[in-house]
Amino acid sequence: MKTVVINTSAIKRTWHLIDANGLVLGRLASQAATLLTGKRKRAFSPNQDHGDHVIVINAGKVRLTGKKADMKTYFSHSTKPGRERIRTYKSVLQADSRKVIRHAVHGMVPKSALGRKMLKRLHVYPDAQHPHTGVTLEK
Repeated sequence: MKTVVINTSAIKRTWHLIDANGLVLGRLASQAATLLTGKRKRAFSPNQDHGDHVIVINAGKVRLTGKKADMKTYFSHSTKPGRERIRTYKSVLQADSRKVIRHAVHGMVPKSALGRKMLKRLHVYPDAQHPHTGVTLEK
């Protein structure tokens, strides 16, 4: 069996639509990360970008299981001492629900220039309306 190496100009990218209404955050993020990395494609190789475009709608209606909605926190800081900021899941979801999904998917893609390139193809929208109406979507 030979290793298949595809030229980057020959990679075909499709668009996938995921409705986050009632879905669990982690399962949604793993599904989106798999589509973004292209791991289900036949010619997948970890050093090439074979991923597809992913549109996530209804980001504000995503849910967590158990007590995670009350206990989950997001940590960020500047480089100065004492400038850390800890936010709860509910406050981040209320302020900008797109950040919750983007943060979860970011944790599941490679931490490199290739991963940053993959994240550019993730399109998250807080409600059911999105501007990508002209493309052919796979659900």
